[in-house]
Amino acid sequence: MAKITLDNITEEVTDALGKNGDISARQREIMTSLIKHLHGFCKDVKLQHHEFIAACQFLARAGAVCDGGRQEFILLGDILGVEVLVDMLSNPVTGTESESTVLGPFYRENPPVLPKGASTVIKEFPNQETVYFEGYIRDTDGTPLADVTIDVWEDAPNGLYENHDPDQPEFNLRGRFETDENGHYAFRALRPVDYPIPDNETAGELLRFMGHHPMRPGHMHFIVSKDGYRPLISQIYDSSSKNLDNDSVFAVKESLIGEFRKAGPDLDTDLHVAFDFRLKKDAASDRIAAE
Repeated sequence: MAKITLDNITEEVTDALGKNGDISARQREIMTSLIKHLHGFCKDVKLQHHEFIAACQFLARAGAVCDGGRQEFILLGDILGVEVLVDMLSNPVTGTESESTVLGPFYRENPPVLPKGASTVIKEFPNQETVYFEGYIRDTDGTPLADVTIDVWEDAPNGLYENHDPDQPEFNLRGRFETDENGHYAFRALRPVDYPIPDNETAGELLRFMGHHPMRPGHMHFIVSKDGYRPLISQIYDSSSKNLDNDSVFAVKESLIGEFRKAGPDLDTDLHVAFDFRLKKDAASDRIAAE
């Protein structure tokens, strides 16, 4: 029988992996690293029992907050920079494809399908600025891509997304569009504003523990997808935002910053944003093409 000590506890736990049930090589890899890092963290900070209990209670409160409108653990991962890190590991940029960034906790599936150039605005706001978004979707060789699906969503001028604001109608400031035969997309929306991520409950506890703020820079969300290409989850950030260099979830990338310029007389909006994306063929498509 092993005598557990401070020196052998980590090895004893990792050696127990798979002893009483089959696990895959990937499961073993993940759990071995997790255990080693978690034990190492506890040793580094000399974690005390009352702090361990407090952490368990914190996680229990986070779980209790989760419901159909709020996924607290994703929010905690955002605050710690984990989601953007996992996104960069999952979607490395190897060529001319556009950079991705976090999905965030406010996405809703199946937004209204709208014609090119239509508006996502269902409810007007007194302080709103209207924006005409347009651009081209191309592959990494620069070839325009037709029939690309584009999901877009954003916060309202009051800083709230529709699914967190009972005063906004269903799917306000959300829509789904397609590119035309030239790879061009266009839609009308509102200028997104800087807003605080939910900073009550455990997310707020974590922010205060870190001494950080909850603010995000104004941005428009995109999911760009087409069969045979790697889906792109991205955002366009407003270059005038004061929180570009201090994003609460660390998701801003220089290549995703857009210019909100005064619209020309040919547009019926206050502002105009021109922004292009490039999609990379997915690995399966590349293999089929090679065969």
